[in-house]
Amino acid sequence: MNLMDSENRVVLNVGGIRHETYKATLKKIPATRLSRLTEALANYDPILNEYFFDRHPGVFAQVLNYYRTGKLHYPTDVCGPLFEEELEFWGLDSNQVEPCCWMTYTQHRDTQETLAVLERLDLDTEKPTEEELARKFGYEDDYLKGTVSWWQHTKPQMWSLFDEPYSSNAAKIIGVISVFFICVSILSFCLKTHPDMRVPYIRNISVKTASQNTSWVLDKTQTNAHVAFFYIECVCNAWFTFEILVRFISSPNKCEFVTSSVNIIDYIATLSFYVDLVLQRFASHLENADILEFFSIIRIMRLFKLTRHSSGLKILIQTFRASAKELTLLVFFLVLGIVIFASLVYYAERIQANPHNDFNSIPLGLWWALVTMTTVGYGDMAPKTYIGMFVGALCALAGVLTIALPVPVIVSNFAMYYSHTQARAKLPKKRRRVLPVEQPRQPRSAGQGGGIGMPGSGPMARRMNQVKTKDLGPKI
Repeated sequence: MNLMDSENRVVLNVGGIRHETYKATLKKIPATRLSRLTEALANYDPILNEYFFDRHPGVFAQVLNYYRTGKLHYPTDVCGPLFEEELEFWGLDSNQVEPCCWMTYTQHRDTQETLAVLERLDLDTEKPTEEELARKFGYEDDYLKGTVSWWQHTKPQMWSLFDEPYSSNAAKIIGVISVFFICVSILSFCLKTHPDMRVPYIRNISVKTASQNTSWVLDKTQTNAHVAFFYIECVCNAWFTFEILVRFISSPNKCEFVTSSVNIIDYIATLSFYVDLVLQRFASHLENADILEFFSIIRIMRLFKLTRHSSGLKILIQTFRASAKELTLLVFFLVLGIVIFASLVYYAERIQANPHNDFNSIPLGLWWALVTMTTVGYGDMAPKTYIGMFVGALCALAGVLTIALPVPVIVSNFAMYYSHTQARAKLPKKRRRVLPVEQPRQPRSAGQGGGIGMPGSGPMARRMNQVKTKDLGPKI
């Protein structure tokens, strides 16, 4: 029995830690690396009678336990991608992880998605190399040949100056100028609506007096913004136009530049200024021409251009994108509650005699329910009956609960992006280069020269060759 037991045993040396098990145990999961072990493999050592694998020993303990018990658990002291890589090496499926470890195991996938998002946001301030710039702007072949033209060399510099504010000191100056013009444009747009900043528009009107004589009267029909605001907008939009043209000419990808949401806001806001100039000259005599000024409100959207200068704004916008499902759910429940409580308060106020009823229709109740559920409470409408007050109390409580439930998810998303951004900023930009592992030489067969017992063959010779290879590695 002892002889049979020793023949069925197999020794696995993984990362310097020896594991013993039965061959029948490894046959429980077919079509895997351990189920196909034979002594003809190169990693089998006949002297020690063991198989050597240079893999992670901590993960292999869980792998071997999976063969024994049929349950795959996730070690908490191992990173998720490393665990998946080890499972792929041993030929196992990562979907076989037990439900008790599944939440802990899948956290690394969320982390990888977050890192991919931060990579797209381009929050790095590290200056790229010449080769990376050549690959980005599409002249890699010319860079390798050494035939880079003047324009190919200047184009990345122009792009860095106007689109990457932290790439150099000159780019920081350009960024400060851009932010200055944005702030001045927004400030001018707001101040020109103030009554003290406007000039009255006076015209002469002919009227008839009581004696049937014609007389002239000065009439103040409207007010216009001071002319100084027009010159300020001209200077600001001249800078914006120049900036758009330079960034478009020097952009590495024209289609991506045109379809970018921030760029769309930028050139539509700039175009609205020139449209206003044309309309003021050719359509000012038309009726309701002042309505056209409403479209100039798109200029206030230039504030989104600050996302190029602030990583915090990028993270905030990305947080709302990642929380789109929660925000949609919040709006759905708000609309549902508004409709229900508006209908309830409408009929509740009509049950009792109520001469001062504010709810003459359900659409008016919709406004009251919206204000109540969002905890604003203007007080312009309020229930007067006891049943209506009870409905109002339920509406306020439902609004607090509805709004409070999705908020922690949004906060956690923002904290996750912000913490990863801070951690990424502290990482070293240049990592140590790891050379690929040199594979040991395969043993030569008898027909290739060097039979059994001859120099250069056998396990001892293989070991000596590996030692020599390791010694010569750094010199090579």
